[in-house]
Amino acid sequence: MFSATASSMTHESTATAPDGVTLSIHETGNPSGPPIIFIHGLLGSHLNWDAQVQSELAQRYRLISYDLRGHGQSAKPVDADAYRDGRRWADDLNAVIDATRAERPVLVGWSLGATVISNYLATYGDAQIAGAVYVDGVIELASEQIVPHPEVYKGMASSDLRTHLDAERKFLALCFEVQPAQELFERSLAAAAIASWDMQQVVQSMTVDVVGGLGRASVPVLMLYGAKDDLIKADVAIARAQMINPSVRTMVYEHSGHAPFVEEPARFNRDIAAFVDHATAR
Repeated sequence: MFSATASSMTHESTATAPDGVTLSIHETGNPSGPPIIFIHGLLGSHLNWDAQVQSELAQRYRLISYDLRGHGQSAKPVDADAYRDGRRWADDLNAVIDATRAERPVLVGWSLGATVISNYLATYGDAQIAGAVYVDGVIELASEQIVPHPEVYKGMASSDLRTHLDAERKFLALCFEVQPAQELFERSLAAAAIASWDMQQVVQSMTVDVVGGLGRASVPVLMLYGAKDDLIKADVAIARAQMINPSVRTMVYEHSGHAPFVEEPARFNRDIAAFVDHATAR
C-alpha cells in the first residue's frame, strides 16, 4: 500500500481557457519530479486517475489531472460550439500547462482525452511536451473505429432523465471488461450524472485534426489499448494511428477492456513510468 511521503504534495487550482471556461486542476506527487498530465474521457473526471495518483508514481512524478470542460468541477458552457470546436479543448490543455508551469510534461489521454491530445498537437505542436500516451484513445470519431452502441449514445443525449441516466450507466459498464469495485463504479456514475447534457448532445461531432496533430508528432508516442475494449476497435484504431504516424509504439493489454489503468493498474503504472523515463531522458 502506498503512503505519501513528506516530499509529496496535493494542490488544487484553476486555469481559464481563452473563451473564459474555468478548468479545475488537481495536482499531487513529487513537485520536483517529471510532470505527467492525465486527461480523462467522456463522462469522467480527475477521479478516474485515482489508481495512479494514489500509487508509487506519486513518489517520483508530479501528477497533474484536470476536469475537461463540461465535466466534474470545471465550467459547463451551454454553447454547442464550446464542445464541437476541437481547438477549444486544445486551448484548455494549453491553459492547464501554462497555469501549472509544467515543463515538458508527458500527456496521458484516455478515450476522448486522446482527441484532446491530437487537437493540442495540431494547434500547438510538440515543442513544449516530452511525449504522449493514448489510452484506448479515440483516433477519429469515425464509425469504422468505434464499436456501435447507437441506443446508448442516443439515450445519453436524451432530455428524459430516466433514459439519460440509464444510458450513462450502460456506457460506463461498457468501459470495463473487469468490472470495478461497486464504490468506484458508483462514483463514476455520479460524475457522469453531473456532466453537461449540452456537451453530451454534440461531443460526437467534435472536430479532430489527428493528421495535423498525431501525424506531425516527433516526440515519443505510445498507443496503449485493452484487447477487449467494447467501445473502440483497438486493432482498427492502432492501424489507423500507425498509418498516420509510423513511429508510434503500441501496447495491448490482453485482459483489459476500455480502461486498463483501472483494470490492470499495477502493470499500467509500471508502463507509464517506463515511458515517462524514456521520453524525458531525450
